Amino acid sequence: LIAEFNRLNTSGYTDLKRIVVDGTKVRLRPVLMTAFVASLGFLPMALSQGEGAEVQRPLATVVIGGLLIATFLTLFVLPILYMMFGRVKNEK
Repeated sequence: LIAEFNRLNTSGYTDLKRIVVDGTKVRLRPVLMTAFVASLGFLPMALSQGEGAEVQRPLATVVIGGLLIATFLTLFVLPILYMMFGRVKNEK
């Protein structure tokens, strides 16, 4: 996401808010799909009832929770931090 922001910055965008909005729009689908597919892969472990489930279930739950939190941080907190500390490149 930061790489997309930087790419937009170097391609001539001058408004920091426009950089963040457009960059987040472009990267929204890949970020959501990555988290969704990984979470979907751990869902059988999280719902298992068989032998070894007492070890698998907590591990899968923690991984799914971590993916959801990381996705939230990537899509909401990271753009806010970039707007707070990012600088627009001045073209001469």
